[in-house]
Amino acid sequence: MYPGDMMFNAVPIFIMIGFIVVIVLVILNLGKGINQWKKNEDSPRLSVPAIIKSKRTHVSRHTHHHTEPHHHDHVTSSTSYYVTFEFESGDRSEFMVSGGEYGLLAEGDTGKLTFQGTRYLGFERL
Repeated sequence: MYPGDMMFNAVPIFIMIGFIVVIVLVILNLGKGINQWKKNEDSPRLSVPAIIKSKRTHVSRHTHHHTEPHHHDHVTSSTSYYVTFEFESGDRSEFMVSGGEYGLLAEGDTGKLTFQGTRYLGFERL
């Protein structure tokens, strides 16, 4: 057996290990999402007085590479919108909201926040 033969035998093993790691990470991530959904479903639906303390956005950029000649890489982006509410107790919670909802909410607004676990359900100004 030549030293080069061992190299060719090791490559498929490394590819398989990498593939298994990716699959495990995908399964764990799915599990976390399902677990959070279940916790939200089991949480009570609450409506409490709150004030909007801050707003922020997070832009994710994704590059799609093309292997064909004369094709440019395609870049897409997605924006997530977050609003932080402060309760009468002084505690704060941040919720992801839709873009439309984000545009309607302003820092300093007071009202009644409705949520279930980590799920934002609405905000009614008072």
